[in-house]
Amino acid sequence: MVRRKSRSALLDPPPSPPVTAGMLSPRRTVPAAIERPEYAVSGEPSSRTSRDVRTPEELERMRIAGRIAAEVLIEVGEAVAPGVTTDELDRIGHEACIRHGAYPSPLNYRGFPKSLCTSVNEIICHGIPDSRKLQEGDIVNVDVTAFIGGVHGDTNATFCVGEVDEASKSLIRATRAAMHAGIATVRPGSRVNEIGRAIEASVRPLQLGVVREFIGHGIGEQFHGGLQIPHYYEARHRTVLTEGMTFTIEPMITIGSPALFVWDDDWTAATISAQRCAQFEHTMVVTPTGVEILTRREDGLAAEDLFAV
Repeated sequence: MVRRKSRSALLDPPPSPPVTAGMLSPRRTVPAAIERPEYAVSGEPSSRTSRDVRTPEELERMRIAGRIAAEVLIEVGEAVAPGVTTDELDRIGHEACIRHGAYPSPLNYRGFPKSLCTSVNEIICHGIPDSRKLQEGDIVNVDVTAFIGGVHGDTNATFCVGEVDEASKSLIRATRAAMHAGIATVRPGSRVNEIGRAIEASVRPLQLGVVREFIGHGIGEQFHGGLQIPHYYEARHRTVLTEGMTFTIEPMITIGSPALFVWDDDWTAATISAQRCAQFEHTMVVTPTGVEILTRREDGLAAEDLFAV
């Protein structure tokens, strides 16, 4: 059956040239005194099975890692502006992590060459910072993870570059709301698939796409643990959430179809349609009564609050 092509409830933004890769700067270095994750030299993360539930002592360390990741993301967000290269954002994020005594988790994870991910316009995720300058009207997702005390804290947000069209702003608002719709379902006894169901329900009226190929994940001493958190409803994902579980929720929402392809660098994922994508992410823990977001500053704020559109 041929399905009728439907137009997104959000008007398509003005066309912009597709994002193209720039030049990469040399890999940044980390002082020897800073603790490194197991893959820092080899590029290969541990294959051991990770526990889904953290101990109280581990959670205290994860609160520190999460707070640092939140602070670094805010610092990088403050530098987002027309004419700034994504490599410069990487430098700022790298140096901020080092200043906090943390290792930037993406650096050499499975060979990733930079310290954070910068995904511009139609890039869905895993964009590699390079010499491309941000342009007026772009949107850019910045994904920061900090490793300190043997654990990781992972967070991201989508930022506007100068004056941005209303369709892109609406996409950013809808994506942030979708993340929080998923977070609102988290409590002891709920199931993983309730998260994806809430996210889909949040964006369905707007006819936006939910990327299925990249999902949330368990996190702790490993950057990506075994727990899988899809952002779409799938009946078989019936894992029951229990107190002490730590994981990320990080929906990638697109204008139009979420169909994607991956660049030849084996990292950068982009929409086939060249329509824009936004993403937000927090690391969290299941508490006795609900959920605690770990990737916020001490004052409770995060980049999503300070740069809201």
